[in-house]
Amino acid sequence: MADNSNSTVLVLVGSLRAASVNRQLAELAVETAPAGVTLALFDRLGELPFYNEDIDTGSVPEPVAALREAAGRADAALVITPEYNGSIPGVLKNAIDWLSRPFGSSALKDKPLAVVGAALGQYGGVWAHDETRKSFGIAGPRVVEDLDLSIPSASLDGKHPRENAEVVARLRDIVGKLVAEIG
Repeated sequence: MADNSNSTVLVLVGSLRAASVNRQLAELAVETAPAGVTLALFDRLGELPFYNEDIDTGSVPEPVAALREAAGRADAALVITPEYNGSIPGVLKNAIDWLSRPFGSSALKDKPLAVVGAALGQYGGVWAHDETRKSFGIAGPRVVEDLDLSIPSASLDGKHPRENAEVVARLRDIVGKLVAEIG
């Protein structure tokens, strides 16, 4: 088994809202990361222009370059997202589109990726999480299908996810298993 200490996991959050439960899950993942593992939150998805092949040339917009550089430095990725209208939030889908290029050699190519999150409704965002796995799977990362956590946000009773011992344990376990997938 590979020594995965000093590993970096890119964290992408599909919600731009400062007080979102998914942002809180990202904070919790950072707080509970295994020793020697850095979770690097890329918090600039709202700055990315809509994907346009005409501007995806040698000199891409700075936020795109920063995203691709962060993905290139990472050994794995953790995507934490809500569900909007039964699917992927637009800001996250746009990031997937930018990260899928250059086609066949994206910055996340073959790196392990897990998708988790919380959403309104009794299923906690399962549809969005499944669609996110599908899109990223096509875009280049190696999606680890069995690392999933879909939390109905009402189950948190308005509290930060760190106050729910089961969520803390499951998220910590997912991050640990994701890091174990690093080649």
